[in-house]
Amino acid sequence: MMDDPARTRLRLHRFATAVAGATLVLIFVGGLVTSTGSGLAVPDWPLSFGQLFPRMVGGVFYEHGHRLVAGTVGLATLVLTITVLLVDRRRSVRLVALAAIGAVIAQGLLGGLTVLLLLPPAVSVAHACLAQAFLCLTVALAAMTSPAWDDGRRLTDDGAPSIALLTRVTAVAVYGQLILGAVMRHTGAGLAIPDFPLAFGALVPPFDRPGVAIHFAHRMGAVVVLALVAWTASTIRARHPRERRLHRAALLACALVVLQITLGAVTVWSGKAVLPTTLHVAVGAALLATTFLLALRAGRLIAVAQPSAPPFVAPRGVAA
Repeated sequence: MMDDPARTRLRLHRFATAVAGATLVLIFVGGLVTSTGSGLAVPDWPLSFGQLFPRMVGGVFYEHGHRLVAGTVGLATLVLTITVLLVDRRRSVRLVALAAIGAVIAQGLLGGLTVLLLLPPAVSVAHACLAQAFLCLTVALAAMTSPAWDDGRRLTDDGAPSIALLTRVTAVAVYGQLILGAVMRHTGAGLAIPDFPLAFGALVPPFDRPGVAIHFAHRMGAVVVLALVAWTASTIRARHPRERRLHRAALLACALVVLQITLGAVTVWSGKAVLPTTLHVAVGAALLATTFLLALRAGRLIAVAQPSAPPFVAPRGVAA
């Protein structure tokens, strides 16, 4: 039977996992706001038409609904942070929890500025990027509170590049791709190239229209991310075929990146229809969460083999 500390930690892990899942839902709902053009359906902040609960009609349903979900996630994050500070003495976990509540506050302020300043692209992009960073913080809390985090298991990886490094590079590349996607989305460049997989019928488009460079960079970023995810998964399979915690995350990342590219294509083919466009945002966030979790697990599990020390040779005249 689990002792009380173990039971408490398991409950904390489940709560942190629920907050991470709710954050992913929040990103989907935020995507709906942009996809439906509802960003200014409610012109004031923090109230909505001077009320806590306005009539949920038209774009107000999406914009105020987004605020309600954001408030729920923010409150849950506050409770999670307080709980971590009360029951978890590890400094690293406490710092991540404090960073998470700080990100929630900053995200709320950015959301308010987005409305009050009438959707300036710079603020809107920052709001989108911070949402992804906050998701990573919640994933880190879920991972670090897991009973498996401190089980003492370690793997040796003496290949090049190391799996720990490869997973980190992959996660950073996914985040960079999401930044490009946010810039494209909030500068109106989503259909700057109207066909797919070609670009104006060619492999490389003419860069003679606004947004083409941003859109094409996002497509090229997708190729880089696909290659890195495939490389990471194949390397894990080759070097650690029995490590399920790495395998499952790597396979999920492969499935998500294929789905993400498919949704990107459908977004273009459908002229940015609401559902595929919003799912493209949400699946991108899920891919980031998965690759980030994979990087955390690899960094925790894998110890890079150190070169063996040269044999001791006694100096002349000194007995060995």
